[in-house]
Amino acid sequence: MTELTVTPLTGTIGAEISGVDLGKPLDQGTLDAIYQVLIERLVIFFRDQDISPARHQDFAQSFGDLDAPHPVYKHVPGFDRIVMLANDASNPPDTDGWHTDVTFRQNPPFASILVARDIPPVGGDTLWSNLYAAYDALPGEMKAMLEDVTVVHDMGEFRNNFGVGEVDGTKITAAMQRFGCALHKAVQVHPVTGRKFLYCNEGFAMHVLGMTTRQSRRLLHYLFDHQDRPEYQVCFKWRAGSVAMWDNRCTTHYAVADYLPHYRCLNRVTVVNDRRAPGQATNPS
Repeated sequence: MTELTVTPLTGTIGAEISGVDLGKPLDQGTLDAIYQVLIERLVIFFRDQDISPARHQDFAQSFGDLDAPHPVYKHVPGFDRIVMLANDASNPPDTDGWHTDVTFRQNPPFASILVARDIPPVGGDTLWSNLYAAYDALPGEMKAMLEDVTVVHDMGEFRNNFGVGEVDGTKITAAMQRFGCALHKAVQVHPVTGRKFLYCNEGFAMHVLGMTTRQSRRLLHYLFDHQDRPEYQVCFKWRAGSVAMWDNRCTTHYAVADYLPHYRCLNRVTVVNDRRAPGQATNPS
């Protein structure tokens, strides 16, 4: 087993791990140790990694099943499970808003792993926020009220991707029928830690079930603003060869789009199921 050096980055979220080479196969003990740091710190970072697409995919697969090819973004040639997040002035990003990945699914992914390939000379940082901390800081009466709250999640701003050249709503309607929506409790219990966290992100959480539109909007905006506090966050400055992995269940993140017109390219693999979680079944990919 490789001896890891773990350096926390804030008091509530994030840690940098050194002493490990992700470009080489890792033994089970090292993988388990990395997973444990992830569970404790929610998002982990590695610097100066020379990791090929094949190793990137293998590393991700050691934690669970890989997600299907993304319905919107392009993939790395030859690796349809690796999303290519490549943006510049001619193709501006659409991830510059707080979101938890694809919560319009009933079973959203467990984790994502990003590898930095091309980094702009300035800007392009990513922030993650701790949703345990957001829940813990809620007033007691709000916690009690939210126990019975269910939120409708749908594809949100992804409508824009299907709205290019749209005339009568046909393409957007087809996309909504394809992806549908999901219902999620506003307060979730983490399957590994047993801790409660706030599960309501502004990218995909659209309506509180059973409320009027006005009531829903007020509650959702309160929750969005509440979890958008620097005390819950970590900001990561990318370098080429940097790697980030986060627990998508109990975090929300924001990719800052302050680097245009420069080019920025990161590769992402998403892990659907956490094979180390109790009772979690996985399937071969």
